[in-house]
Amino acid sequence: MSFPWAKQYQPQHPLMQWIDEKLPMPRLVYNAIGAGYPVPRNLNYFWNFGVLAGAALAIQIITGIVLAMHYAANAGVAFNSVEHIMRDVNAGWFIRYAHMNGASMFFIVVYLHIFRGLYYGSYKAPREMVWLLGVVIFLLMMATAFMGYVLPWGQMSFWGAQVITGFFSAIPVVGEPVREWLLGGFVPDNATLNRFFSLHYLLPFVILGVVILHIWALHIPGSSNPTGIEVKDEQDTVPFHPYYTAKDGFGLGIFLLIFVALTFFSPNMLGHADNYIPANSLSTPAHIVPEWYFLPFYAILKAFTFNFLWIDAKLWGVIAMFASIALLFFLPWLDSSPIKSSTYRPMYRIFFWILVFDVLLLGWCGMQPAEQPWVILSQLGAIYYFAHFLVIIPIVSRIERPLPMPNSITEAVLAKHATDTSSASATA
Repeated sequence: MSFPWAKQYQPQHPLMQWIDEKLPMPRLVYNAIGAGYPVPRNLNYFWNFGVLAGAALAIQIITGIVLAMHYAANAGVAFNSVEHIMRDVNAGWFIRYAHMNGASMFFIVVYLHIFRGLYYGSYKAPREMVWLLGVVIFLLMMATAFMGYVLPWGQMSFWGAQVITGFFSAIPVVGEPVREWLLGGFVPDNATLNRFFSLHYLLPFVILGVVILHIWALHIPGSSNPTGIEVKDEQDTVPFHPYYTAKDGFGLGIFLLIFVALTFFSPNMLGHADNYIPANSLSTPAHIVPEWYFLPFYAILKAFTFNFLWIDAKLWGVIAMFASIALLFFLPWLDSSPIKSSTYRPMYRIFFWILVFDVLLLGWCGMQPAEQPWVILSQLGAIYYFAHFLVIIPIVSRIERPLPMPNSITEAVLAKHATDTSSASATA
């Protein structure tokens, strides 16, 4: 959104004036992430996670390009090429561990980014397109991560590819041909590695393109904020630079501290030991599990254990797994409440925290074997997940009585400041 009080870019140096006239990139940066972009003055640290996700994507692209220089997408040597990177390439162990743990850090900040959007109603008008593009990014991330997990060609890589692509065979008539087309054969092999490596290299740049659209769509209505109230005048905003560049810089520092601690001191904590065993099509691991960031959806897949109507249980599981993500596309229209932020929606806030617990429960069940009590817990978790979006949110948005809201962002900030000051005085 172009606010009339936004500062305009005014280059002083003749060289910068010439560049601004011929190719106004500095003006674009100034208006996008500089002093020319006014943002709500009350953004908290939960608004850092978009920048952190961008930093994680940059880390993945840079480390991935270096790894691609040494990796061999051939079933005969893929595992050994990864070991070559780890043992023989200068700093190869660091690049590989940074890429491996960078994926986990990427998903951590994106999940926090998504749940921040759910809590503060960032998916509501006028930011529906921002949310929809965000869900597209999430889907592209999942596809990229799955293909990347196959590339080391360990036991979990091979059998993960076998199981995940096996989902397609549950689709009647076309399922098995589609699976063979994806794999390039009847089982994961050379063709699979080649096409997965090619797509794994390509998709991060597609993600980068959609991220640019995501940011562009955000700049049209402007950033949301914890109150959910739209900006009304200049008092409600501050320039993005230096206020939020400093705040994001601090958050980025904390993120990098956690990232390097994980990379240097516990690089395999979020991985699976079986992936250090070369792929063997004749030896099935006792317990096949995907990476941790897929576990809630894997639990939903495993929750369907019986046929219903004319549809096989396996197909129900596949439908439910994809539907659990597809639901997010319809969220802006499922929630009809005019109030955005959960700060003023006490009933919705209760169900939000139940959803958080439910997703964590599904994640825990996803890493367990398909036996009781984990199957019944997965089924209960899956039921609540779908009920939350399809039943609870539409009902709550109609019957809930929101709390009184401030008239503006500035009023909310001043009221909070006055409360904090009075509390400090009483304590003293």
